Amino acid sequence: MADTLPYLASPGSIKTCLDKIKAAATPDRVTQDFVTTKLQIKGGTGAALIPYLKKIGFVASDGSPTDTYKQFRNHATAGAAAAAAVKTGYKALGQVNEYFYDLNDKDLLALIVQITGAEEGNQVAKLTLSTLKTLKAFANFDAKVGETAKDPKATDESKGSGRQPDLSKSSDGRRQGLSLSYTINLNLPATTDQAVFNAIFRSLKEHLITDNE
Repeated sequence: MADTLPYLASPGSIKTCLDKIKAAATPDRVTQDFVTTKLQIKGGTGAALIPYLKKIGFVASDGSPTDTYKQFRNHATAGAAAAAAVKTGYKALGQVNEYFYDLNDKDLLALIVQITGAEEGNQVAKLTLSTLKTLKAFANFDAKVGETAKDPKATDESKGSGRQPDLSKSSDGRRQGLSLSYTINLNLPATTDQAVFNAIFRSLKEHLITDNE
């Protein structure tokens, strides 16, 4: 049984749509009013866009924007999201040739004709090719959705590596505990009584100063 592939009667409208999706705020639902008012694509051209966006995985069956839609609006993941949309909408092509998106126009059209069972020179096949090419222009097939570059060194320095601190060793090879130093400022009373001073320093020695083991 021949497969059907998504296409638009006005292939260029998907470029207009995607450009405006990036600029417009993400709606709760992608409705005809949203397409007409926010994306400013009217008439039959606008009406055809919602079914197409559903087929390429930008819009869920209930009209809500998918993660792919949201990732496309992020310039860092837009190319990967568009690539995912190509693979979702044209999955039947990928089942025959995993790298169908790298084919030249002639070979890609031939593959479309093969999958759909259309006759050579069929107008729908040509519109499918044109629509696919327009969508493909947004895609980066070498990127992955959600992928971020990480610098292990930067991660260790900024967030910590998770390793325990390296404690120094004494001359006999045993690990020493963590040493802390501190400064104590004393405000001594205005007195000439030596016994007062002796009591203060004796208390300091008893409670704060200990000999190192």
